[in-house]
Amino acid sequence: MRTIGTEVKGIRTPIIKEGDDLVDIVVSSLQKSWEEEGYELKDGDVVAITESVVARAQGNYVNIDDIVEELKEKYPEEIGVVFPILSRNRFSMILKAIAKTKRKIYLQLKYPRDEVGNSLMDPKKLADSYFDPYTDTLSEEEYYNYFGSYKHPFTGINYVDYYKKLAGDTEIEFIFSNRAETILKYTKDVLAADIHTRHKTKNKLKEKGANIVFGLDDICRERRDNKGYNPDYGLLGSNKASDQMLKLFPRNGEEFVNEVQKRLIDLTGKNIEVMIYGDGAFKDPVGKIWELADPVVSPAFTPGLKGTPNEVKLKYLADNDLGDLEGEELMEAMKDEIKKKDEDLVGEIEAQGTTPRQLTDLLGSLSDLVSGSGDRGTPVILIQGYFDNLATE
Repeated sequence: MRTIGTEVKGIRTPIIKEGDDLVDIVVSSLQKSWEEEGYELKDGDVVAITESVVARAQGNYVNIDDIVEELKEKYPEEIGVVFPILSRNRFSMILKAIAKTKRKIYLQLKYPRDEVGNSLMDPKKLADSYFDPYTDTLSEEEYYNYFGSYKHPFTGINYVDYYKKLAGDTEIEFIFSNRAETILKYTKDVLAADIHTRHKTKNKLKEKGANIVFGLDDICRERRDNKGYNPDYGLLGSNKASDQMLKLFPRNGEEFVNEVQKRLIDLTGKNIEVMIYGDGAFKDPVGKIWELADPVVSPAFTPGLKGTPNEVKLKYLADNDLGDLEGEELMEAMKDEIKKKDEDLVGEIEAQGTTPRQLTDLLGSLSDLVSGSGDRGTPVILIQGYFDNLATE
């Protein structure tokens, strides 16, 4: 019997720049790795490429001034911004662009945490106060009186101070409320800056009488003078590239993953799956931050990665159906149970406790943890044996 199940390898590549042939780089880097390290690709292996190098090779960047131009077209006077995340890498650059329009900004923040779990205030102080986050709106003065000394535990930043400085000499007023429609007391022209709840937010604002409603996914959505854009997500998934540039989420991902898959199948004769991954979908147990600041974990993947795992729970079978067996007899019986499992175990008792998430969310989260976001230099991840099970010889 095989003694190893799933294996994950971070594959080092050259530093990738705009205009590089990324398909060739991915395939040649994998080939160099398996030749030097002495392993082979197998049917069912997964190759995952981080979204940042895909967008970089595409040259999918926008300048802050490009965003300013579009915002001015969409918002003739003031801009009410609702539910941005607290981030130096994500929203800060977008706020700089909003401020450069010279429109007055009403910035409405969720409290005590933003959409992905970044804390805006000390939750203990909130619990001891008379503020009810479900119903109450806090003014900027109230925030500073009760919570203004608070700094994010990981970044050491007070984000209200930070965002105020980013706005420069543009007038900005802070509002603290968890109800999207609160912004309409200040302005009817609104930019929804949330990620995963954006559709609900935009619908609520329109329902409650907003005049202009766009989301970050509606900005930089169309090609303009050969500048970067993303037809699906706009500014969502963007990252700070420099003090004046934002890297957008990659576009045309399906073409890329399909071409990588074709090249690998032609080279190895094996059925290889390919995906692009961004942030992993996991939550930090200490900081309570949900990692997923991208709109999706995987913006593109080959068809073999659709769906969710279809697994039986070994622990359940060992404790129940096969509870009277031991040793080799138990092992063989367990293999038989796996081999005869139904193709769809949703709702079945033997599958309870397994992970009912999308395969690409699981694989993307695994890839993100392996590659990290720093200096490891492994933007390509090879996952082997993920679709094997105990009965796989």
